[in-house]
Amino acid sequence: MVGLALSGCASIVNGTTQAIAISTPPVNGAQCDLSSSQGQWTVVTPGVATVARSKSDINIQCHKPGYQTAVGVIPSSFETWTAGNLVFGGVVGLGVDAATGAINEYPSSYQLPMVPAAPAPHHGKTPRGVPVS
Repeated sequence: MVGLALSGCASIVNGTTQAIAISTPPVNGAQCDLSSSQGQWTVVTPGVATVARSKSDINIQCHKPGYQTAVGVIPSSFETWTAGNLVFGGVVGLGVDAATGAINEYPSSYQLPMVPAAPAPHHGKTPRGVPVS
């Protein structure tokens, strides 16, 4: 009975979503698209994306005019303290947490640096001035 009462402890304590602060140094105002097996999210930097917890990493792609598109991966990791759920919530509790993704976490913040776009190459001769009379 106690095991069922405490099942899903991480689901209750942490919830099934997590906020991640996203930044794109050295610029603000980049649009970042995040995606994983759990869904898709969009945030403008600096900003906070609330994502579904999962064992899946999150792919992130940020873009802003005048900058190269930046691509990265926000890693998912196992919250080791949830292993204690076996003691309090038993296998059922750990199973609930695993199914909801609550035993996984992402970093609380993630920086994806952006690089200015290269200037367009100049082809041809330099134009010469025309004298004005």
